[in-house]
Amino acid sequence: MAADRFQLEDDPIALPRGAWAATERRTLRLGGRPVFSLTQGRHRAYLYPLYTPKGFPVVSEAPADHPHHNAFWIAADHVHCQMPAADNRIEEYTYNFYNDDTFQGRAPGRIIATDSTGEPDGDDAFLIRQTLEWRGPSEWAAPQGRIAATEDRLYRIALDGGTYVLDVTSKLAAADWDFVIGPTRHSYFNVRVAEGIAVTSGGTVVDDAGRSGGAAITGTDARWVDYSGPVGGGNTAGVAVFADPRDHRDISWFVTDWGVVTVGPFRKTGRRVGKGESVTMRYRTIIHDGDTAAAGVARRYAGYAAALG
Repeated sequence: MAADRFQLEDDPIALPRGAWAATERRTLRLGGRPVFSLTQGRHRAYLYPLYTPKGFPVVSEAPADHPHHNAFWIAADHVHCQMPAADNRIEEYTYNFYNDDTFQGRAPGRIIATDSTGEPDGDDAFLIRQTLEWRGPSEWAAPQGRIAATEDRLYRIALDGGTYVLDVTSKLAAADWDFVIGPTRHSYFNVRVAEGIAVTSGGTVVDDAGRSGGAAITGTDARWVDYSGPVGGGNTAGVAVFADPRDHRDISWFVTDWGVVTVGPFRKTGRRVGKGESVTMRYRTIIHDGDTAAAGVARRYAGYAAALG
């Protein structure tokens, strides 16, 4: 493969003989420089680190205030499984796949990547496909945890006009029983920006309507949100999030000045997914150097929306 192409490589962990790692990381590089890493943590699969084309890191993996904020991740804290019980009854078991600790009385589940593959998509892009299990906590009669749902996740990244364009497609499917996801603000697609980019550290968060600051954007139906701020040496960088309008007709954002962006279609109402069915959520992110204007975020969203028809 040419030196200026994307390459996905394992990151080996040196351990004593007979030991094995409970977590793992694989890094995507372009021309030898890291772009992002596929990270499997104890509780979920996510992307960290994540770099701009100039090499500035723009996300935070496990900040002290919210250690379950894992950089660039998918999660939900209200997954209600409709479980068959005795006498043909249905009981509802509710699982937490958002917090790493017991949350509102529910022990944490795990989102585990069981398979990850990567391949070039033409000369200038790369595709990564993951298969994941949303597995509940160990409990009576299910010591390995019940599989609440399965997920197929697709990442497509390209270098376009000096920015990384990273598309994420998540297809969440019911396994052996129906489930309802939401309503909750802790769902579905999440980004936690690096500390220096947060508004509290001198950064800026804005949306397509010109609103600025987490309080002004939270709860709105913004078409896009961009977070940017200082990354050292007089440089600025950031992350813009676009939610596909085909999947997010009832959209609502949760944005904070301390660095989190969450968006999904389940904040206001829940969604039932029957056995054998699935629900798909799609997002585009722009990983950019410079501020919102320099990255042309508004123009890029207009092109994105036009392409969707």
